[in-house]
This record gives sequence, structure tokens and C-alpha cells, in this order.
Amino acid sequence: MPTIPIIGDCRRNLIPVHSQVRFINICAMLNALVIDDEIDIWFLLSGMLRRHNLKTTFVNNLHGATKKLAKESPSVIFLDNRLPDGLGIDFICDIKKQRPLSKIVLITGHATDEDRRKALKNGADLFISKPFSSRMIDEALNKLMQY
Repeated sequence: MPTIPIIGDCRRNLIPVHSQVRFINICAMLNALVIDDEIDIWFLLSGMLRRHNLKTTFVNNLHGATKKLAKESPSVIFLDNRLPDGLGIDFICDIKKQRPLSKIVLITGHATDEDRRKALKNGADLFISKPFSSRMIDEALNKLMQY
């Protein structure tokens, strides 16, 4: 039976149309990777992403991210810029080489216009400054769904 993904309200259930086609909620299949060394950010993002039915996994450094990306292909990656073993902004190119279809949201508490330009040039899809709100994350996910 063919399946047609529905992008939009992530809380929809499976909707049978007729015996030949069924619609599914594509959000139910998506997963997110959070790369941040602050446990508070992990918990905050996890709750926000859960409302969008995103399965979330976490790592706290670039080394852990490299290992995770070798095994998994996240739909969206929330990447902190300042990590114990390097800058997220420089890691974006590595992510794009390994997982070109993953969407990247760079999050940082030290935002500058130069960092924003560099992040987007390196392949980030969005740039969010800390502190961020639930509304900002919702808007980011909505933008990413439009790509």
C-alpha cells in the first residue's frame, strides 16, 4: 500500500483514505540530535521537541557527535557553537559531508553578525541566539519543514 507523507500538524494520527493509499504524519518519523555541553539545554530542547513528536538524542561534545553521526542520520541537529572540544560553527562542514540531508540549527549564547554569516556559509540552515524561547524553536521547526 503506497504511503503519502503529510507535513504540517505533527500531532495528526494515521489517516486512512482508501484501501490503496494511506496518509501518515511525517513528523512521527523524524529525530533530532542535540549537541550541547549544558544539560539544562538538553532538557529544555527535549521538552520542546517532544511536542513535535521528534525523538531526541544528546551528546555533549564534537567527538561524541562524530560517533553518533556515524551511526544515525538525524533529521535536524541543534548544534551549540562553544563546546569543550571545539567550535560548532567549524563542525558544520563535517556534518554536511557526513549527513548532507540533515538540517542544522546553530545555537549560541555569543552571537555576532560574523558568526551568523559564517554559520550560514558553512551550511547551517538556521541560527538561533541563546536564550531562546519555545516560540523560537517552534518557528525554527516550521521553517525547516518548508525546505
